[in-house]
Amino acid sequence: QVQLVESGGGLVQPGGALRLSCAASGSIFSINAMAWYRQAPGKQRELVALIRSDGSTNHADSVKGRFTISRDNAKNTVYLQMNSLKPEDTAVYYCRGLMSNGAYWGQGTQVIVSS
Repeated sequence: QVQLVESGGGLVQPGGALRLSCAASGSIFSINAMAWYRQAPGKQRELVALIRSDGSTNHADSVKGRFTISRDNAKNTVYLQMNSLKPEDTAVYYCRGLMSNGAYWGQGTQVIVSS
């Protein structure tokens, strides 16, 4: 089993920044990709950003230029740096790990962007 634990969410004013972290632990054999998703109230969960094992990344159009996904392989941790936050970024953010032994979700961390 693999556990994914997110941290770093909270309340921030519009224009502010947050950095989310997701630490993977457990039976990790190899990580194919790690991703961040988000789900706003009443909406479907959507992909925000993804980073592959070769380091290549993809970001949703809605966050390009504002959010950056990165990783620390030694710590089995993926980050999401979120800058210039907008009220529409308010959501629960989930980490997803695509491992050689399965796909896993974290429990989520709440991000609220409000003045």
